[in-house]
Amino acid sequence: MTKIHLDTDIGGDMDDVCALAMLLKWPDLQITGVTTVSDQQGRRAGYVQYVLSLVERTDIPCAAGADVSGGYYRYELGYPPDEENWPEPITPRPGSPDKAVSLLKRSIELGAVIVAIGPYTNLMLLEKTYPGILKQTDLFLMGGYVFDIPAGYPQWSNEMDYNIQVDIHSAHYVLEHANPTLVPVTVTCQTALRRAYLPRLAQAGRLGQLIVLQAELCARSEQNEQTYGETCPGLPRDIINFQHDPLACAIASGWHEGVEMETVPLKLETRESWLYEIPDSDGIPTRLVTKIDGNAFNEYWCNTICR
Repeated sequence: MTKIHLDTDIGGDMDDVCALAMLLKWPDLQITGVTTVSDQQGRRAGYVQYVLSLVERTDIPCAAGADVSGGYYRYELGYPPDEENWPEPITPRPGSPDKAVSLLKRSIELGAVIVAIGPYTNLMLLEKTYPGILKQTDLFLMGGYVFDIPAGYPQWSNEMDYNIQVDIHSAHYVLEHANPTLVPVTVTCQTALRRAYLPRLAQAGRLGQLIVLQAELCARSEQNEQTYGETCPGLPRDIINFQHDPLACAIASGWHEGVEMETVPLKLETRESWLYEIPDSDGIPTRLVTKIDGNAFNEYWCNTICR
């Protein structure tokens, strides 16, 4: 049985909920723990606990990790309105980041794959507390911008690589001290949560209904169907949101249809407060997802939630 630990910044972009829901429905998978990052006095940890409660899985350990009060982040982090994004008020679950570090360490000792789908702050704190631990960890990171985005998809710049750029100090530290697999934004931008999936998701229990609620708010506020669906021929016209985090979690859990990886030596360089990962023969050998089948993944994700 595959073991997974999820490190998440749930509560901002809805793809974190889509990722956690997918892992909860994934066959033969044990979630050893969930830690939150860039938390705000346990707000994100409260969201995790709520999602777990929808499927009666509050046995899964959860801990609030690095807090925004620590001064790690480039700017103030926002949330969609709770009263529109969640079906009921959610109680925060504050805690010490030390507990999140301990939970990460425990998951690693249990042999879990660690998948980080938010900023890498907790991983930096883990490595500083237990030097050398990240080199021993099977680690997947959602983030990175190495090669250009193919034609037909959003032509974003490196600055759009949120998980790395919102906390470049932690990102630089982790990339230097770990042997991760990067699932970069240049491939995750080829995925889509489609409007066509909403009727099926609405029939997929409380998890599916939560996703529909958040998807409808996302569609109204982000208008990705107009911004990307009408302008990017590689994407479905009915795209509501990108599935950055579910893709990273699926690959970490063993999904490989259409997935190609290669090891690329990367040099890390900071320019004007932005971190760049540059292919360089003298760089750090880094495993990188270089190609995916976005449509195949979109269908797989929906089928997993609705199974």
